[in-house]
Amino acid sequence: MAESLYVLGIDVGTQSLRAALVDLNGRTIAFGVAPIATTYPRPAWAEQRAEEWWSAAQTAIGQALAKSGISPDQIAGIGLDCTACTVIACKSDGTPLRPALLWMDQRSSQEAADISATGDPHLRYVSGKVSPEWMLPKALWILRNEPGTYERADYIVECTDWMMHKLTGRWTLSLNHVAVKWNYSRPDGGWPVALMKQVGLGGLLEKWPTEIVPLGQGGAVLTQAAAEALGLRAGTPVAQGGIDAYLGMLGLGATGAGDIAVIVGSSTCHLAQSKNGVFGSGAAGCYPDATIEGLYTVEAGQTATGSILDWYRRNFASFEQAEADKKGVSVYEILDAKAATVPPGAEGLVIRDDWQGNRSPFKDPHARGLISGLSLSHGAGHLFRALYEATACGTRHILEDASAHGLVVERVFVGGGGAKSAVWLQIHADVLQKPIHLTRETEACALGAAMSAAVGAKLFPDFDAAAQAMVAIERVVEPNTANKNIYDEQFEKYVKLYQVNKATNHS
Repeated sequence: MAESLYVLGIDVGTQSLRAALVDLNGRTIAFGVAPIATTYPRPAWAEQRAEEWWSAAQTAIGQALAKSGISPDQIAGIGLDCTACTVIACKSDGTPLRPALLWMDQRSSQEAADISATGDPHLRYVSGKVSPEWMLPKALWILRNEPGTYERADYIVECTDWMMHKLTGRWTLSLNHVAVKWNYSRPDGGWPVALMKQVGLGGLLEKWPTEIVPLGQGGAVLTQAAAEALGLRAGTPVAQGGIDAYLGMLGLGATGAGDIAVIVGSSTCHLAQSKNGVFGSGAAGCYPDATIEGLYTVEAGQTATGSILDWYRRNFASFEQAEADKKGVSVYEILDAKAATVPPGAEGLVIRDDWQGNRSPFKDPHARGLISGLSLSHGAGHLFRALYEATACGTRHILEDASAHGLVVERVFVGGGGAKSAVWLQIHADVLQKPIHLTRETEACALGAAMSAAVGAKLFPDFDAAAQAMVAIERVVEPNTANKNIYDEQFEKYVKLYQVNKATNHS
C-alpha cells in the first residue's frame, strides 16, 4: 500500500511555480512548471500578482498529474514552499488590494533603517540590522506611502500565508517565516511589541492571523473548492508551508553539525543548523526554532544571483538564444559552453553581484553591481563566466564571515536551479576550495516541500526520518587545486571593489 502513495511538493519560486509528485523514496515521478511574471516599476522595486501564483499552481499541478498518470487518491499529502518575504495586503477572503512586494523589493530601505535604529533587543537575532526585504519594513512602507491600502487591508501577510489560505480556507502563520522574516522570537516571548509600537506599527498585529504553526505541521486539509481548481482530492492533508530555501535545506539533507546548504536560484541562500546562537556576523540572522524546534538556523544570502543571469539572458543573449532555439536546447547550455572556454579569472574581469543590493555580509541595500576590467578582447563568454565567478565569490565571502564568528563549515551542499550547471558548480568548488555535495534530486526546494508533505501526512515521524528515506547524495564535485591562487587573488579584488564603489552608490 505504501508503495502506491505519493506526495506533492508545491514550490512557488521567483520566476516560476513548480509542482513535483514524489514517491516515498524521494524520487520525482513527474514535474510541472508554470511561469510567474515579475514587474519592476522603479529601480530596486519588484512586484508580482497573487492571482498568478494560483493560476500557475493550477497549470503546474495539472502538468504533473497528466505526466504521471497518478490518481489524486494516491496523493497522501501536500507540502508548500514560497519565496520570502513576499508581502501582500488583502481582504479576509484573500482578494489582493495591490500587487505583492516581492522578496527582493528594496523600496523600504528607509523604513528598515528606522527600525534598526531602535536598537530593540529582538534585533540581536538579525545582527542588529533589519533588511528592507522583511515584513516590518514593508508593512511600514505601505502604512507611510499607501495609508488607504493599509487601512483597507484585513491581512498583511506573505505569499505562503495567502497560498495556505487558498489551499485550506484557513488563515495561519508559518513559524518558519515569522521567526526568520518577522522578528518573532520565542526566547523573548514572541512578537517585538515594543519595537512595533515605537515605529508606528502598533496596530499591525490586528492584521496578522493569530495561529502560528511549525513547519510541516498543522492538521489542515485541502478544501473542496481548491481540490476542484487543482484537480486533487478534497480532504488531502496540507502541511504548513515555509520559506523555499529552508525547505531546500531539508531537501538537501544538510542539517547536521558542520553542514551548510547553498540554495542557488534567483537568489542564493546559505543555511546551517546550530545548537548555539551565532551572533555578530554579517549574516542575515540567527533564528531560534525556525526550521527544527530547539535549534537555531543561521542564514545568509545574496539578493541576486540567478536573476542576474536571467537579466543577462534577457538583455544581451539574443544571439545565443537564436542558436539555442535552432539546436533545441536551453540558452544556458550555449552560454555555459562559451564560459567554459574562458580561463579561470575571466582574463581580468571582476564583477560585483550587487544588482539588488547586498544581503550578506555587508547588509547594504544601496550596493549596486559593478563590472571592472573590461577590454575589447572580452566577449560574451568572459562576461558570463565572470558573473558565475562573482556569485561564487559572494558565497565565499559569506562563509568566511560566518566562520570568523564561530560557525564551523565542513560540508557544502548545493541545490536549486544553479545545481544544473556543471560550469557554475565547478567554479563554486574552485572558488571555495571545498567539495560540493550534490543530491540525486536537484530541485531541493520542491523535494523539501514533498518531505514536509510526508511528515504532515504522518508518513514519517519527523524531518530526520524523512531525510533518511528521501535524500540521496549522488556525487561530489572536487575543487581544482591548480586554480586556488587565481581565485584567491580574484576574491581579494572582489571584496575590495565593494569599498571602492560604496561612496558612489550611497551618493
